[in-house]
Amino acid sequence: MAYLNANIPPIYCKIRREYLYDLKKHHGESEECVVFAIASISGRALLFHALLSNGAVYYRLPISAFFQKRFSRSEVPDMSVDELQLWNCFSYYPSIINFNFLSGQRGKFFGKDKRLYPGTYLFTIDWAHPESNILDTDHSEIPQEHKCAHILELSNGNYAAQPNNRILWNIPSYTTEVNKPDYKVQTTYWNVENKEWKTDNSDAMFYNIDEKEKEN
Repeated sequence: MAYLNANIPPIYCKIRREYLYDLKKHHGESEECVVFAIASISGRALLFHALLSNGAVYYRLPISAFFQKRFSRSEVPDMSVDELQLWNCFSYYPSIINFNFLSGQRGKFFGKDKRLYPGTYLFTIDWAHPESNILDTDHSEIPQEHKCAHILELSNGNYAAQPNNRILWNIPSYTTEVNKPDYKVQTTYWNVENKEWKTDNSDAMFYNIDEKEKEN
């Protein structure tokens, strides 16, 4: 698990040029780039690092700065960062993974505007707290608060970062139900060792497990 910065699968795409000029000029223009890493700052949106074709590396831009290479700028709707990413980063310690089972699969996420946005899975960013001797002031390990961010390549040309509870995947061989689930948030801290049991006091490799005597 990385601290602050983490590598991601490189994304060859385009950048909205106004993000290279602090949103002050060059609106409506774009140029090609490669997004190669992220910065995860607790309480802020995901921030992406990109290499431009002139050799410059530009740090810490939101997901709304980028769109897919096969589109022209005029074809892609400008969406705000809070439309594309629902939650801020949950800690300074991101983990990046491409789940093989979801790789290349299609899905749709439920936007804040109540619309559905179809897209294709790229990879996942998740968060945790790495060190018990560092005060944990974040929410990454609270069951009902934790969220991951699945990075999606949207059909409209944008990218998005959405959690599990905003996405329904379409895997034709398995996802045959069409109803929206009514599941509840998971609030349990699962622990297998806090029960009334103990191992026997011996050097046996295959030791016995006994129920603890109840205290009066």
